[in-house]
Amino acid sequence: MITRFEELDWQATPIGDLTLRRRTEPAVGQEIYEVKLGDEYLMSSLFTVAEEELADLGLAAVDGDGLSVLVGGLGLGYTAVAALRDARVESLTVIDRLGAVIGWHERKLLPVSAELVDDARTSLVEDDFFAVMRAAPAEGHRGYSAILLDVDHSPRHQLDPTHADLYDAPGLRALDRHLATGGVFALWSDDPPDEEFLVELDAVFDDAVAHVVDFENAVTGGMSSNTVYVARSRAASAVTPDAAVPHHQEDA
Repeated sequence: MITRFEELDWQATPIGDLTLRRRTEPAVGQEIYEVKLGDEYLMSSLFTVAEEELADLGLAAVDGDGLSVLVGGLGLGYTAVAALRDARVESLTVIDRLGAVIGWHERKLLPVSAELVDDARTSLVEDDFFAVMRAAPAEGHRGYSAILLDVDHSPRHQLDPTHADLYDAPGLRALDRHLATGGVFALWSDDPPDEEFLVELDAVFDDAVAHVVDFENAVTGGMSSNTVYVARSRAASAVTPDAAVPHHQEDA
């Protein structure tokens, strides 16, 4: 069978040439959407289980209603749409550095674009998530109930080396300022659970857990896995710069 590719968009960006394409995957007999940055594959609509679990596991750890959620990294939109399916979510802000990606959804080029952009709770913002986290929150901002991040391949493998500072304790403390007390930080990773990163999480947050998310890989015929880290912001009075608590891993 000849695999046919349709290029839906190509744009030069500050971090490389960005391509959105659609093709038929013979292994599953369906259309899939893929994003490439230069020669590197970033994401595929064939593998969305862990992206959705990022939202499901992150929000499952959040108490209460009227949730305000921030998603770092729009991509194909599956994490954001999974968050919107939680009826407790009152507002959803998605930050993406690449205006081209936001444009794909505004043009409704992707399978979940309409569900995302037609929901009045959604705000799509073109900005650098990592720069936003380094900066102090806006005056009067009450903090997000959850911050869900899916930009880099993993804490050790970043798309841009300027992202690296978020994944150590000082960077995580800067992010924590943007969370409400008891709010949740959740992170997708393509790598297995990283013990050293869990130590960094434990220095800043409570209840740090690495969930291993397994899913069927239709291309290889086997199983693949990603990791979703989930951690809870401490009460302000409990935060100490070098505090650490035990951590553990869980299977999803």
